[in-house]
Amino acid sequence: MKRFVLGLCGGVTIGYTLIRSREALAELRRPAIPLAADPAAYGELRRALMLGGIGRSFAALAFAAFYTGPRLEQPTGTVESRARRLALVGAALIGSTLLDLPGDFVEGFALERRYGLSKQEPGAWLVERAKGLGISVALTLPLVELLVLAIGRAPRRWPLAATLGTLPLLILANIVAPTYIAPLFNTFEPIEGDLATDIRALAARYGAGDATILRVDMSRQTEKANAYVTGLLGTKRIVVGDTLIGPFAREETLFVVAHELGHYVARDVWRGVALALAAAALTFFGGRAIADRPERELASSAGLLRLAFAFSLLGTLAGPLLAAFSRNRERAADRFAIEATGDASAGASAFRRLRERNLAEDEQPKWMEILFASHPSLRSRIDALEAAAISR
Repeated sequence: MKRFVLGLCGGVTIGYTLIRSREALAELRRPAIPLAADPAAYGELRRALMLGGIGRSFAALAFAAFYTGPRLEQPTGTVESRARRLALVGAALIGSTLLDLPGDFVEGFALERRYGLSKQEPGAWLVERAKGLGISVALTLPLVELLVLAIGRAPRRWPLAATLGTLPLLILANIVAPTYIAPLFNTFEPIEGDLATDIRALAARYGAGDATILRVDMSRQTEKANAYVTGLLGTKRIVVGDTLIGPFAREETLFVVAHELGHYVARDVWRGVALALAAAALTFFGGRAIADRPERELASSAGLLRLAFAFSLLGTLAGPLLAAFSRNRERAADRFAIEATGDASAGASAFRRLRERNLAEDEQPKWMEILFASHPSLRSRIDALEAAAISR
């Protein structure tokens, strides 16, 4: 039975990758004709690709953990060298990225181009993926070694040590990612003029008047519009996409910025850090139980493959709770924006424009919202904003 399941996992991995590779090569040879703007069709295709990708990912991880892993185990009494472990982990990261690449291309590039949501060229898309892989390898290898060190030094308490060690890493990530990593993919420039003045005045009312206000060239990757407020410990940034600044009215842009500012005022970044820490505890303690191997074996490349499978499984199971938390915070940020701007009608107008520009569905299937959606349905948000506008 085990051989059958592993064979099935291997077959799914290879089959899915070959199908997506064929589609990706066909797109490169002759780009498919553009499709009419149809949110329902676009959403259905995205869901199908997402579910297929999740299934392929689990199949590949299971095959790696329970077929490849045992073949990497060292003879009894032999300690795996650091060089071998790092080489195998690095190879696993690169191999995983290559397996994901055809599906990512179809979902993240071809589909977006066909629906007019991106004008990015294939070469630029591939360069960004190469950058992402380099960053992933550079960051993951030291973190894996820290995990191995924790397992070796505290065989019984390593999940606790790993959880506590996650806290400073989460804080550091919220400082480093927007300041040093994001500029590797996009150009950030100060916003000037009346819009900058309005944004700063709005932010100053809530203690963020010293934030850096930036415009980012989102149009490099997508025609979708967005803004965000990020940073911790004095690194506040209010970032507005160029796809939002141009096509949206001033009042609409300010409402979207106020919504994002609501996350900052409510300390949602810190809430996110706390939730991520709880998720890390679940992942490390649960991962040890699922991996079901002596600690000495977990500190090897074979043991790490088992942990990777367990971590992925637990992360997926925790997904609905994380999504529910996110939807709750999005609703709170909408309410904040209504109070901050006093212009709920501008918010409803902005969300309708976002719906059209982002080709978003009014309502996703209920299972999708419960399991995966980080935002409430657009229909419910627009209805709430229109009701607030009438009540004022």
